[in-house]
Parts: sequence; structure tokens; C-alpha cells
Amino acid sequence: MVDRLGKLLRTYGTFLRGAPGTCLWLVILFATTVFIRHASPRLAHHILERRSTNLHYLAIDPVQVLISSALYIAGGGWFLYFVLYNIFHAPVERRLGTARWLGVVAFAHIGATYLSEGVLYWAIRHGHAPERAKYTLDYGVSYALAGVQAVLTYLLVRPWRYLYLAAVVLFYGLPLIQSRNFTAIGHFSAVLLGLACYPLTWNQPGDWDPVGWVRERWRQSHHRRPGPRRSAS
Repeated sequence: MVDRLGKLLRTYGTFLRGAPGTCLWLVILFATTVFIRHASPRLAHHILERRSTNLHYLAIDPVQVLISSALYIAGGGWFLYFVLYNIFHAPVERRLGTARWLGVVAFAHIGATYLSEGVLYWAIRHGHAPERAKYTLDYGVSYALAGVQAVLTYLLVRPWRYLYLAAVVLFYGLPLIQSRNFTAIGHFSAVLLGLACYPLTWNQPGDWDPVGWVRERWRQSHHRRPGPRRSAS
């Protein structure tokens, strides 16, 4: 049992070494999550407010809030994002490389933020949203995650590629149809922006079979080497 656990940890360590950006981001998110959880409600609100990509702070200091807003988790808990980052971010970073993966992350995060806030600005100007909506708390990593989930489509082998794409579009499209709020607009925009990153995947064949990969890892983790034979007495 100990040998199997050690082998599993070594395999996971090798996996993470190919995704240093994902690993570093998770460490930062863990630190900020712990800090916010132990801060007073007033201090936590103040910190998150100053790092919100709402219309007010986008107009004052866009670069600072666009970066810092992606260092905090908006609901769900850190462990959930640990799982999601290992399922989506890490494989994409390993296949595309850290620079291109970061390009997808930035494009989806920044683009979806401005698209959703642009719609909100239009709604405020035309009386469809209150003026105080300019100061709404808006932070988190979900837009970047949605963009990476979308670009992963091009790295999957057929037919899983089409089934996966349909699931992603359905997952983010239904809230857009049902609620039509600005967060749903941002998430669906991030999916479209992620799909628009296809040129970054041109030299990466879509040959990753997630089902086969899981099956192979399962077989390896349960493979037992035959022990030494005992000599007959």
C-alpha cells in the first residue's frame, strides 16, 4: 500500500512539473483563500472590493484589478478548484506550454471581463440596471477556467472532442438562457474566447484520449509485480 501511494505521488509530481504555472497559481489561491477566511468580514470585504473588476475600478486602475482579481476564489472552496485545475488547466499547460496557456488564460479573463462589464455599462446607461451596479464585487478565476476548458476541445481525440464541446457549451449556455445575468454573459464569452484561441493549438494534434489516459493510469496503479517465489522445503 505504501509503495503504491509513493508511486502515485511520484506520478503526480511528474505531471505537475509539466504545469508550473498551474501549480504556482494554486499555491497563491491557497494562500489568499486562507487569508480571507481568517480576516474579519470588514477587512475581507475591503480587500475584495479593491480587487474587483467592476466598472468603477476598471476605470480607475484596470491593470491592477485585472491581475489581482484572478488571485482570489469567488465561492466553491480551494479544494474544488484544486480538482478543476488539475483536470483542465494542467493538461492544457502541459500540451501548449506555459506561455501559450497563459495567453489563453489572459485572453479569456480580460476579454470576458470587458465584454460582461460592457453589457452592464450599456444596461446602466439605458436604465436596465441600477447605478450602484458599477460597484458590484466581481473577482475570481472562473472566466479563465471557462476559456481553458474551451480550448481543451482542440486537444482531445475524436469523438470525445465533440461530446466534450457540447457539454461545455451546454454547461455555460443554459445559465445564459435562463438568467441572462452578467456573470453568465462573462462565462459564455470566456468559452467563445477560448475557442477563438485555436491558432495556439495548431502544432498540437488533437490526440489526447482522456478515457484511455484514465484507464491506463488505473491499470498502472493497480498493477502488482509478482513477488519472489518461495523455494519448496
